[in-house]
Amino acid sequence: MSKVVVQSIGVSLDGFAAGPDQSLENPLGVRGPELMEWFFPTKTFIEQHGGEGDGETGIDDSFAAASMKGKGAWILGRNMFGPVRGPWPDDEWKGWWGEEPPYHVPTFVLTHHSRETLEMKGGTAFHFVTGGIHSALEQAREAAGDKDIRIGGGPSTIRQYLEAGLIDEMHVAVRPLLLGKGEPLFHGLDMRGLGYKVTEMIPGERAVHMIIKRAV
Repeated sequence: MSKVVVQSIGVSLDGFAAGPDQSLENPLGVRGPELMEWFFPTKTFIEQHGGEGDGETGIDDSFAAASMKGKGAWILGRNMFGPVRGPWPDDEWKGWWGEEPPYHVPTFVLTHHSRETLEMKGGTAFHFVTGGIHSALEQAREAAGDKDIRIGGGPSTIRQYLEAGLIDEMHVAVRPLLLGKGEPLFHGLDMRGLGYKVTEMIPGERAVHMIIKRAV
């Protein structure tokens, strides 16, 4: 049965899932890449992005690999697609990932400003949704069939879906660092009151992996 999932989200000990001041030079925000330093050395990441060497296998890589499998659709906040704000000036910006993004399935981008569907190499099609989180999820369910739908972020988008009780399962990779400031993941949410609980804690090479599920 299809699930709505969040996976491979790096979180600091003080609760931030992105750094401040996102820009073209800092797509994850200032110091944001430190949150994903568990992910970058893995075999999964290096194979996706054409890096040198074979990459590391192990617990971190097993979570990274699982996060990319079995997805029928993705949902992204606009900041995850790019740094452009306000109305789209043109169709020049096509995402952070080059001509072939890593999704390979229909991907729904939340935005307040309409834009034509963007077809990319490898099967990724970016659909720009102006109707909000419920509209995006309805379209993603139709596209995904019996496969899972991954909410790819950023933190604000994840919080909206959590608050609405629409996420079935989360994988959070807790990093041993204090970011100080940035975009929090759980701020303002009563996760317990929303019916979520931690079901697993698995130490990896560079992060502690937490599995959070919503009671059925």
